[in-house]
Amino acid sequence: TCGGQLNRLRELQVKAFVIQDIPLHNLVMKHIPGADPELVLLNHYYEELDRVALSDMTRSEINELLGKLGFYKKAQAEAEVPEEFRFSPAKDSPFKNEPAYQPSASSIATEGGSSEPSTEVKHTDL
Repeated sequence: TCGGQLNRLRELQVKAFVIQDIPLHNLVMKHIPGADPELVLLNHYYEELDRVALSDMTRSEINELLGKLGFYKKAQAEAEVPEEFRFSPAKDSPFKNEPAYQPSASSIATEGGSSEPSTEVKHTDL
């Protein structure tokens, strides 16, 4: 059906982002089979700030969102992320006034850099 083809196309777009674009961003991918893909935004203490469902987005929409959030995109996967972008997102979440998404098991999380989680806040899923 037409709807099924559209869903498959979206799935391929997200897969292309995961394979080709994640290595260019300062992101950490956690794959959980069968779970819907999400972008999980964390602060320096590994506290969850936001979740964004990626299933209905195109590859270009995901990249555009990351740009709006302040993530740096490298020209090549081997390149270093500049110091000022190592703790992205550099900007506030555009979703902070919207209701939170229901958590799912799959996530793409931002790197926490050198900041360690406090003993009170532990995320065993990272």
